[in-house]
Amino acid sequence: MRKHPPDKPEPSPFAAALLAQAGGVATVLALAFALAQATQLGFWQFPLVPALTQGVAAALIALWQRAPRWWLPIHLGFAPLAVTVYGLDIAPGWFLAAFVLTLLIFWRTDQSRVPLYLSNRRTANALVALLPATPVTLIDLGCGLGGLLRQWAKARPDCRFVGIEHAPLPCLIAQLRTRGMANVTVRHGDFWPEPLGGYDFVYAFLSPAPMPRLWHKACAEMAPGATLVSNSFAVPDIEPASVVEVTDRRATRLYLYRV
Repeated sequence: MRKHPPDKPEPSPFAAALLAQAGGVATVLALAFALAQATQLGFWQFPLVPALTQGVAAALIALWQRAPRWWLPIHLGFAPLAVTVYGLDIAPGWFLAAFVLTLLIFWRTDQSRVPLYLSNRRTANALVALLPATPVTLIDLGCGLGGLLRQWAKARPDCRFVGIEHAPLPCLIAQLRTRGMANVTVRHGDFWPEPLGGYDFVYAFLSPAPMPRLWHKACAEMAPGATLVSNSFAVPDIEPASVVEVTDRRATRLYLYRV
């Protein structure tokens, strides 16, 4: 298989989201200006009306930007939710606590472009079935809460498993869940600087955005014969060695690439 060139830096999705929200606000202001009798028509008497208008406009702009689909309900509901919450008597400290908790769980998703995805038990079993009878070393790039690592370690105590997670709270949970397992190591940090040369299997459940870069890294660092396993997201323009269909509710696909 041919190598894929490293991906070029892309604009931050956070900046694109701000642009979509700003476009929604501009749409509402333009609409209010166009309605000479906006006050009489009740456009501002019911705050949810302009809020919903702004949300629809922001979602349409995000759709035009070809943003990931999961951004659309966020754009659609952000302003209406803000208006609704504003009318409630909630202490500001709760908002700060919610922000800190969200940051600890998802960390800088706007930079990594990788949401928190959790693999299920059937996916873990399917990957265990792919491992050879001889001991191997596997790394989970973005191990989340450590559920996969626990299942793998119990199923194959002869193998060594490593997990890396950049979000502080999921990493802490993964470390606590795998504490006492001699064949599991969980580290906090960014997986991009991690050398992949010492691993027989590299598992990733990321998003479409980093896949070209990950493939380039795999080709540059992984040993011949090693396997890159991507959950759900294929490497663009690269034919996988095989695809494993997981019989779960999501119809998960595991894309196997031999380096």
